[in-house]
Amino acid sequence: MSVEENKAMVRRVIEEAINKGNLAIIDDIMAPNYVYHFPGMKIEGPEGFKQFATMMRTAFPDLNVTVDEVIGEGDLAAARVTLRGTLKGEFMGQAPTHKKMVFKEAVFVYFEGGKEIEAFPYADTHDMFAQLGLKPPA
Repeated sequence: MSVEENKAMVRRVIEEAINKGNLAIIDDIMAPNYVYHFPGMKIEGPEGFKQFATMMRTAFPDLNVTVDEVIGEGDLAAARVTLRGTLKGEFMGQAPTHKKMVFKEAVFVYFEGGKEIEAFPYADTHDMFAQLGLKPPA
């Protein structure tokens, strides 16, 4: 696939699966051996990502992820995003605080055979937990 197609897939996951909850697209985008390295957990396969997205949308019912920028080269695309939401459900084993967050993140997504195979998000998760009034995971 082209760099532009890879960048479009990254946007599609964020805008359709995360923001709108259209998880049916995940099987078309992620390889069976997909791995998402979220801090404190390793999310495996399309089903694992669907569970992760559901957990995020349950914890933050008003979750909105804005794509600030997507760049790409070869089989890699990187996105800079802003997450906004209010913690109204359980998140990583912690009770809701009803506090809002505005949180910046960068994610590097690798592709193989036209599908996402691995993603590495990078962010100041301590800032996110502080905004939400939560204890960071060990």
